[in-house]
Order: sequence, then C-alpha cells, then structure tokens
Amino acid sequence: MTATTTNGGADGLGLGKDLTGLQHLTRDQIEGILDTAEPFKEISERRIKKVPVLRGKTIVNLFLEPSTRTRISFEFAEKRLSADTVNIASSGSSVEKGESLVDTARNLEAMRIDMVVIRHGSSGAAQFLADRIPSNVINAGDGPHEHPTQALLDLLTIRDRFGSIAGRRVCIVGDVRHSRVARSDIWGLLRCGAEVAVCGPKTLIPMGIEELGVTVISRVEEAIEWAEVLYVLRLQLERMDAGFVPSLREYNRVFGVSRARLERAPEDIAVLHPGPMNRGVEIDSDVADGPWSLILPQVTNGVAVRMAVLYLLAGGSPERAESAKEARE
Repeated sequence: MTATTTNGGADGLGLGKDLTGLQHLTRDQIEGILDTAEPFKEISERRIKKVPVLRGKTIVNLFLEPSTRTRISFEFAEKRLSADTVNIASSGSSVEKGESLVDTARNLEAMRIDMVVIRHGSSGAAQFLADRIPSNVINAGDGPHEHPTQALLDLLTIRDRFGSIAGRRVCIVGDVRHSRVARSDIWGLLRCGAEVAVCGPKTLIPMGIEELGVTVISRVEEAIEWAEVLYVLRLQLERMDAGFVPSLREYNRVFGVSRARLERAPEDIAVLHPGPMNRGVEIDSDVADGPWSLILPQVTNGVAVRMAVLYLLAGGSPERAESAKEARE
C-alpha cells in the first residue's frame, strides 16, 4: 500500500491510501487485514448478506484485462458492504478506442467516485494510477507483477487450516515465471514467517529467485514430500512465447499434481489453486475435488478479504470491524 493518506485511509494499521501490492507491507499490517476479514466471514452466512458500512461510497471496477473470479468476488464484497458499484471492461470502453488510463480515471474522478479497483495487463499500472488520482486504488492484478488480494485470501486460507502461517512449509508449483499471484504470495508468506519453495520446469522459474529467500525444488515428488501446503499454478499460455514446455501432456506427466503422487505424501497436505484450473494439466480432477483441496474455501475467503480491504481503505479499523459486522442493513 502506498504511504499517501489522501481520501481517508486505514486507521490503526497505517496502510495509507491504496493497496497496490504486498511487497512493502509489514507482517503486522498483513495480519491486521486478515484479522479484519474474520468478522466479515459471518456476513456471507446470513440470510441477508449485507451491512451498511460503505453506504454512499461509489466504487468503480476498472477491469482492462479479462477476469471472472476476481471481478465477481470484488462485486460481491462491494455489494455486501452496501457500496454503489460501476463496472467497466476494456471491450467497448473508451480505453479500447485509445483513451489513456489516466484520462479514463480522471473522467471517473469528475463523477465523484471514491475507489477504483483496477486490473491491467501492464506491471505497475495500479501504482501509476494511484499516484495520479485522490481516490483509493486497489490492485486486482497488474500484468505479471502482483495480485495482493489473491495472496491475502491465500494467507487467510492457510491460517484457517493450520492456525498460523509462521513455520508452515509452502511450495508453489508451476508457472512461477509469469505469475503475479506467485510474487504476491512469496512476499506475504515470507513476511508472515512461512518457509517458501518453488517447483517447476527451469524455463518457468525466474532466475535469481533464491535471493528472495526461496528454495528451488526440481521435482514435484520432492516438493510434495517437503511441503505442508502445495500451491498449484496454471500454465499461463497467454503470456508465453513458444518453447517453455514441450507439451501440455508432458507437463502433466512430469509436474502434474495427481492423486497417486499425493497419496505418497508423508503427512496430510493442503492443496491450493488461484484459478482458473486446467484440469488434467497442472492438477487432476480427483485432487481438485478431493480431501486435500482448499480451493473452494479460498473462493469463500476471497469475498471476506476484499470486504476487509475495502472497509479499511474507507477508514475503518480492525477494532471496529466486529461492530461493523453487527450493523444491519
């Protein structure tokens, strides 16, 4: 999050105006967001899934790159907090006609908005926008750079499963090179005291990643033997030129997470995946739908985490989150 404090900001945690990444957040700030998400989980279990804490706020979902899960999760979070929402996609928008990102945002600002949730294909786009408009900016994924709310929901899911993140052994398996999720998860996991490893074809592991404090494991069988949490990534074929892997079938044979491989694990292992899944490539269906999977709890936690981020950036505090939960629409 940036250090600016224009237009409110989060009390108590010192989060500033925007959430553009996890790289510069402290452990206390990350855990404060997770703690704030806890009371918001209960709202989604109610018959009437709504509280009025963001009533009167206008939030623009500016998704200039395709998204389904993240966009819908943010929409649910915004509506459950009673915010007014506007959704803008690149197709059919002025951006498609050549308008710059800043011009688009400034036109939205002229309509007196409060927050922008942005997904963009270029690294740094969220920070670029945050530096130029007074509204709160939340990064919903910028190119291969970061995806902070995905990492936060992953951290919450791991904490729910194990009771704490510190000391957990987490291995990220797959296309680490092109993954913004992997980058945000690495920052967050390390900051919260987890041990982190990565595993995948050498072509898909960034050079020098060990300098971050990450271990590189060459075989998925070794990763499964070492890890308590296996975080499976899809091959981002849309970001690849030819030649990163011989074929999808070969990738599945060498690095695919299968029931047979997990059944040889020395202890219970939890499997996470940020979606969308390519079943039969990086993960088999009987794993995705099996007893190891925490994929659906990730989706559930995504709404609570995004509610917490929206609430905090609007000026809420972890201490007031419990009373916010008790508020009725």
